[in-house]
Amino acid sequence: MNIRYIISALVVNHPGVLARMAGLFSRRGFNIDSLSVCESENPALSRMTIVVNGDSYTLDQITKQLGKLVDVKKVLHIRPEQALGRELLLIKVRVEPAQRASILEAAGVYQAKVIDMASVSMVLELTGESSALNAFIDLMRGYGILEMARTGLTALERGNRCISEYSDEYDNED
Repeated sequence: MNIRYIISALVVNHPGVLARMAGLFSRRGFNIDSLSVCESENPALSRMTIVVNGDSYTLDQITKQLGKLVDVKKVLHIRPEQALGRELLLIKVRVEPAQRASILEAAGVYQAKVIDMASVSMVLELTGESSALNAFIDLMRGYGILEMARTGLTALERGNRCISEYSDEYDNED
């Protein structure tokens, strides 16, 4: 049974770390559905949010293999009920003058922001859960999507605990 897993990792903020992690996924035959990388609250570390689909064995193998990499300091599977996740979508749609009002109305319903307007196109920005972005994309297909860019999921765990506070077998603190 394929399940969507969200894995958060703290990694050393150095060149080549992403390439080594991607190589690990490639060698093991794991497919990354979404990947988001950014500097963390500690400039020496980057936070990676990795979304994969698979079974519990896949999750176990990914977390174990990531934990073996020297550049990986922490690995955490964020359980769905504890995950707070968002994505960003930039979408450029074709806009005929007669459609402008209906596109603006749809943007309002989804709380999308208009960030550029030209004579025959409009760029909208939407931040939210993956399902909301998918629904908005489906709606915009009827107007004609000219292009779009979508970030991967960025996620944190609910509550007071931080990833750096977890102590586990994948802890590669120096």
